[in-house]
Amino acid sequence: MNPKFMHQHFEVRKQILSLVGAKIDIFDRDGTPVLYSQMKAFKLKEDIRLYADDTMQEELITIQARSVIDFSATYDVVDTASGTKIGCLRRKGMKSILKDEWTILDANESEIALVKEDNAFFALLRRFLTNLIPQHYIVEMNGSTVAEFKQNFNPFVQKLNLDFFAGSGDGLDRRLGLAAAILLIAVEGNQG
Repeated sequence: MNPKFMHQHFEVRKQILSLVGAKIDIFDRDGTPVLYSQMKAFKLKEDIRLYADDTMQEELITIQARSVIDFSATYDVVDTASGTKIGCLRRKGMKSILKDEWTILDANESEIALVKEDNAFFALLRRFLTNLIPQHYIVEMNGSTVAEFKQNFNPFVQKLNLDFFAGSGDGLDRRLGLAAAILLIAVEGNQG
């Protein structure tokens, strides 16, 4: 696995001025750029690429929707260098109306983790009254919280801080965790 994925903390930040497709920068704890993501524009199915840097010369991961319109969409996450499927992310359609919830699946499509919004009350407030309440997600694996995604309050720039807990986060492939965060910013963020 590329060492760029080995950080314990990442900040995922959507660029404000992007004319076509969502562009997302990913930084380490010190604010150093480590990865770059872009959602291809004008595609019927979401197609997101993760690159080693902003030159977009070295593609590391693809995140692609399986179907055009799907309330419970499934996204395949593939390691571009090896061509191997890392796993999948599946949105829980009906549950996500009130509170965002995603399932993380391994390469064999067995459920290994769950990404869910922190609090149903705050989730409802965000959806129906104001988007000024920052989102907070936890990632649970085998009954334990292995990672946390926190949105910073900023009405202009979407940012999500990822923290893979030391020790407990070792069981979750960080590439899948990053793919989940990118989808939360690029896909869920567009629904607000």
